[in-house]
Formats: sequence, C-alpha cells, structure tokens
Amino acid sequence: MSGAQPPPPGWQPPEQEPPPPHWGPYGGAPGPGRYVAPPGGPAYAAPAPYPPTMPPTMPPAMPVAHKPGAIPLRPLVLSDIFDGAFRIIRYNPKATIGAAVLVSAVAMIVPILAGIATGSTGGLAPDPGSDSLSDSQVVDLLIALGGLLVGTQLQAIGLLFVSGMIAHVSSAAAVGRKLTISEAWAATRGKRWRLLGMSFLLGLGVVLVVAVAVGLVVLAAVTFKAPLGEVVVFALVLGLALFVGYLWFWVRIRALAVPTLMLEPVGVFAALGRAIRLSRHQFWRLLGLLLLVTLVIGVAGGIVRLPFSIAGQVFLTGSTDTGHGLVIYLLLTAVGTVISSAVLQPFSAAVSALLYIDQRIRKEAYDVELLGRAGILPS
Repeated sequence: MSGAQPPPPGWQPPEQEPPPPHWGPYGGAPGPGRYVAPPGGPAYAAPAPYPPTMPPTMPPAMPVAHKPGAIPLRPLVLSDIFDGAFRIIRYNPKATIGAAVLVSAVAMIVPILAGIATGSTGGLAPDPGSDSLSDSQVVDLLIALGGLLVGTQLQAIGLLFVSGMIAHVSSAAAVGRKLTISEAWAATRGKRWRLLGMSFLLGLGVVLVVAVAVGLVVLAAVTFKAPLGEVVVFALVLGLALFVGYLWFWVRIRALAVPTLMLEPVGVFAALGRAIRLSRHQFWRLLGLLLLVTLVIGVAGGIVRLPFSIAGQVFLTGSTDTGHGLVIYLLLTAVGTVISSAVLQPFSAAVSALLYIDQRIRKEAYDVELLGRAGILPS
C-alpha cells in the first residue's frame, strides 16, 4: 500500500516529553538566579546569575588592614585608639613612662627642697592658747604652697615637652619603629619653643575670655545696677555660652594642636589652622572620644593620688611643732603626682596623637603614606 493512510478512528498522537531545562551559562544544580526558562516557557525576567564562587547570601569580604605597628592602618574606632595607646606605652615604656617619670620627679623635688632650705619642716598644730596658727607656721605654709605651685608649673611645662615627644613616638610606633628617649627628644628640636609658645597662647586666650565674661557680669551689677535676679540669670547664660565655646575650642583646636605642630613642618598659627581643618565635620565623634578619655584619666588619677593625699593630710594635721609633717605631706603629694603622671600623661598624649593620625587617614589617605614608611608599599 502506497501513500499516507489516514489514522484509524479514535487514534491520538503519543505525549512528548518536555525539553530539559536550560540552567544558564554557569551550569550546575538549580538555584536562585540560575534557572532560565526554555523556549516557549513562561515569560519572565530571570535575575542576574551569581558566580558559583559567590553564594547569594554571602556579602563580599572586607579588605584586611595592614598592622605593621601599634594600630591598623585604616580609620580607627574607639577600641583601636584605646588599644593603640596602651600598645604604644608597652612597646616603648622608656620614651613614654620613663620620660614622664623623669620630668615629674625633677619638678616635684622643687617644693621639697624649698621647704628644707627655708627650714619650714615643722608641723602645723594650732597654738593651744589661741587655736590658730602662729606667724612662723603661716610663713611655713605659704612657702610650702609656693614651692608646690612652682613645682606644678614646672611639671606642666615638662609634661608638655613629653607630649611632643610622644607624638613622634606614636607616629613611629604606627609603622613598627621604636624611638629611644634621646631620639624622641631630638625629634622635637626646633619645635620646643613653638610648643611652649602655643601652649601659652592658648592658655592666655582662655584666661582673657573668662576675664571678659567676669567683667561683663561685674559691669552689669555695678555700673548698670541691674537687679540681683537679672544679674544671676545673665551670669548663668554667659557661663553656659562659655562652656559651649570651650567645648568647641577643646575639640576643634586644642585636642589636635600638639601632634599637628610636632609632626608637620608648620608654625604655631598654621598648626592651629590645620587642627581646625582636620577636625571639621568630626565634632561630635571627637567630643565623645575626648570626654571618655578625660573621664578615664580623671577617675584613674583620683584613685592613684587618693591614698597619698590622705596619708599626707594625716601627717600634716597630726604632727606637733617639733615634727616634720609638712615635709612628709609634700613628699607624699609629690610621690602621688609622679606615679599618676607616669601613666596618665603618656596615655593622654598617645590618644591625642592617634586621633591626629586617624583624622589624616580619614581625610587625606594618610594610611598610604604610613604603608610606604612601613615598607609595605613603595614609598
């Protein structure tokens, strides 16, 4: 029989199997973003496929920061700054704690020597007949307080130089280098008088502003004879304005002024301008960090100095006229000051230097320069 025959009645063609699905260019088992509909299938836009090595639920890994020294070379967080400050002190104790102890010990010798040289070594027990100090005891007390004031000022100047040294120590520790005391001191050459002048200028500015505020209050009370209530309200408002202004001054200028002056080839006024530019748009972050550091230093310093202060006052008030309570009081006060300054001042200076480095990393890609110094990148 030739030719095509018609199918018998009731005949139906057999069912055909659907074509296998097309899994896209990467192959493999079906998964989110991989299935591509076969021709003639449902019309929808398939999402872009993920490579087999990157699952859709796993974000790309963050780059690992290099850490050749005390800190990771990237923008720093609170833990990095605190850990870095302690690492700098542990990594180089001689140029940090050693320098602070040396300066504080020399400065605190002054009130003790002043008391011994003038013979003011007796106690301060009141006269039984008058329940008051004698003239010689008042003179002894004034000499002791004057010597203590001079020693405190000398200590402040010495610790200011130590802060300049620690700025260089911190910069070197960030790239894994260690400076000796002599190297850190030599690094401050040419900047010491500028550092002292800048500190005096900033302190004088604060004193002048406070003096002007007090003068305005006195002027309102005496010259204009304002009511007492108005004078009190004016003084409170002015005091609040001074407090806010000092916070701005502390964060925007003072906090970064010392490391900026010491680590950059600039003068006093250029360093103050640089500090303002580096802290721009970072006020609240820097304020929180500085307040926390100040709280930690204040609490730790009070705890360290408290037993020496109590013991000194006990000897001072409990000694007789023939005792040596005044000298013992000065000696114990000096020991407490030296011990507290030995750790707290290097920590504060290291935090200030790390804040400077952090701000330059955030604003000027300073980490690239530090990587070059560390030998990780070509300099």
